[in-house]
Amino acid sequence: MNNEFDLEPEGLEFEDFNEDFDEDFEDFDDFDEFEPEEVVMRTAVLSKNNMVALLCVKTAEKGGAICRVDPREVNPSVQIYDDPEKAIAWFTKSLRTSKKNGWLVVYDGLPLQG
Repeated sequence: MNNEFDLEPEGLEFEDFNEDFDEDFEDFDDFDEFEPEEVVMRTAVLSKNNMVALLCVKTAEKGGAICRVDPREVNPSVQIYDDPEKAIAWFTKSLRTSKKNGWLVVYDGLPLQG
């Protein structure tokens, strides 16, 4: 080396590192094969007293999740379900309860984009 900033590639052992790295992540190859066949999403936008709230559901063949964004709460809440039918049933029940509590459904359909 002529000075401290000269690099000698022979001194670096990237080949061994790459082999070890590939072996460590062999188990993660299976994750690339998982693609949910049918994902269903629905978003409801609700309004009450100059507040806007969101109620969203997303399901796949192995489960589902409901997300609520309430302006009166600090953080959104998410419930995870093992059964997609239960997620849809609780989404429907929650939407019905919101309507009974004076919330107006401004939008109910596919997620909004843009």
